[in-house]
Amino acid sequence: MPYFQKISVQSLSVTAVRWLAPAVAALLLAACGKDGSSNTAQAPAAAASAAAADPNLVRIQPAMSHHFKVGEVQLADIATVQEVVGRIDANEKLVTRIGAGVTGRITQVLTEVGEQVRPGQTLARIASPELTTAQLAFLRANSQASLAERAVDRARQLIQADVIGTAELQRRETELAIARAESRAAADQLRLMGMPADGIQRLAASGSLQEAANVTATIAGVVTERTVSQGQVTQPGDPLYTVADLSNVWVIGALPEAAARTVNLGQAVEVTVPALEGRKLTGKVVFISDTVSPDTRTLTVRTQVDNRDRQLKPQMLATLRLVGPAVKQPTVPSAAVVRENDRDHVYVRTADNTYRFTPVDLGPATLEGQRPVLKGLTVGTPLVVEGAFHLHNERKRAELQ
Repeated sequence: MPYFQKISVQSLSVTAVRWLAPAVAALLLAACGKDGSSNTAQAPAAAASAAAADPNLVRIQPAMSHHFKVGEVQLADIATVQEVVGRIDANEKLVTRIGAGVTGRITQVLTEVGEQVRPGQTLARIASPELTTAQLAFLRANSQASLAERAVDRARQLIQADVIGTAELQRRETELAIARAESRAAADQLRLMGMPADGIQRLAASGSLQEAANVTATIAGVVTERTVSQGQVTQPGDPLYTVADLSNVWVIGALPEAAARTVNLGQAVEVTVPALEGRKLTGKVVFISDTVSPDTRTLTVRTQVDNRDRQLKPQMLATLRLVGPAVKQPTVPSAAVVRENDRDHVYVRTADNTYRFTPVDLGPATLEGQRPVLKGLTVGTPLVVEGAFHLHNERKRAELQ
């Protein structure tokens, strides 16, 4: 009996399982279907949550959309502008270095750095035995020339009286020509030693020697350097003064070697001088160095500007804006750019009322307020062109929340 009962219970269990299996399967499928539909319904919410978690994505309420203006990245003619740091310097073509003409000792220093001088003005005086010797040589040559002139006059009188022949007259005329040449050479030597022309004339007329040689200015300008002191012994060739005509000056800049190909001779240059409250000057590139400095990896560019008002001083700092030819480039308005962490960013529209904070590489602003796009955007990309700063504040506020 127990055996048959056991069999019956097992049969009953198997039968129950067979009847319950479809029901359980149906319940599982229903449960799966219910979960699947739930996941499908929750997918947009999950995506929205993921978007909200992105710190670079900003969603605004539709009511706020009128605060922001969206435009597109446009193609525009942009002149390439390269800004380099520079300085004001004297125009070396208008600079003269004045030295001693004789060996001697400085007895007077008459001019200091910063003073305006005129051509022929005496800057210093030098007592020199060489000057005395040269003056004596001039007096002898001048005397010989006078004697030769009188000898020629007598020979002409004698030849008219038929006392001497033509050969004698020619010999005396040759001696006169040599004496005059020696006199001129002696006068030139005195001029090289710093004696002015009127001083040489007085020497020839009176025979009184000048005690000291003068160091004189050869151009009008400003004394920018003095390397001589009273009592100093000098020799010919020693630089004593530097005089510069500052009515026209150079502006010298250091251009990075990577930008060397963007600059050409004759290219327009805008010069800004901070010391003159941002005064802007215009010029052209007049020199581009053919060599690169091994220390700074830059090459020298130079322009020259008018300085008749003398407001530009050597060694003043300046900024050179090298304006190149216009080329087609993608641009964005300067108002669309937000600066953060030393990088430029813009807000690109990704959907209605949704914007992404996007880093970009931009060039310097043009005079029209446009920034050329170097990297990060393409033509036609929609972005916020007005209200970017306000949108940036909204993003920061959302991060704090």
